[in-house]
Amino acid sequence: MSSDGPGSPGLTAGGQRPSQRLAGRRVLVVGGGRSTGEGPPGNGHAISVLAAREGAAVAVADIDAEAAAVTVDAVTVDAAGDPAIAVVADVRRPGDCDRLVGEASAALGGLDGLVLNVGIGRGLGLAGTDAATWDEVMAVNLRSHFLVARAALPAMNGGAIVFIGSLAGQRPGTFSPAYDASKAGLIGLCRHTAMEGSRRGVRANLVAPGLIDTPMGHSASAARPDRDRVRIPLGRQGTAWEVAWAVVFLLSDEASYITAQVLAVDGGLGTLP
Repeated sequence: MSSDGPGSPGLTAGGQRPSQRLAGRRVLVVGGGRSTGEGPPGNGHAISVLAAREGAAVAVADIDAEAAAVTVDAVTVDAAGDPAIAVVADVRRPGDCDRLVGEASAALGGLDGLVLNVGIGRGLGLAGTDAATWDEVMAVNLRSHFLVARAALPAMNGGAIVFIGSLAGQRPGTFSPAYDASKAGLIGLCRHTAMEGSRRGVRANLVAPGLIDTPMGHSASAARPDRDRVRIPLGRQGTAWEVAWAVVFLLSDEASYITAQVLAVDGGLGTLP
């Protein structure tokens, strides 16, 4: 596998495959596609590939069929995992949120893991965010997570749900009120899902990335060049693989007594005033 920076997965010494900590698991990654252009992978792509390398059967859901296919190919060929399946859906549509869970569960023979990664950023400041923009961001970043989790939980007996939030859910900084508010809302949704999920042995946690070198991060930096000049205690932006390792941990039995928690993957950025 080609390297995409720190945290990139690779074979262990002696050419052996990784630890197979997700062996036998069936994992749905919503927002798992990767564009065909150059540049680093997004979080959803990295999560899908790494979950497969750790032994999971993976369903990749994305609005873009071509982007989903890129990740499916990476899982099947690069990750040397079982053939992944693609589900094309628009999470802004409630019916699609139910359908993608049904299709993934049917194709994989059930669900043991769910990763909710889909998200968009729109609007700049209160004055630059109209009602339609606010509603679109909330529909994608928060409502869809609720709808997919609601559909998936009854199909799960044990396992784990991981929400991909953001440091922006805990402190301001993106200058998008809709984005910040949606990510803050995910924390509450995660905690509620953990409460209901506990009755079925399902854990729910949230990973909160900071400044990560992804296509979405590049777009944010293009709109706000000062983003790339933010002082980070570890001295660099993170990679999607470093986010993916945290997600795989939370999906695995290594996190069997962890639920309703927020795990920051931010290089220490959240500790700064």
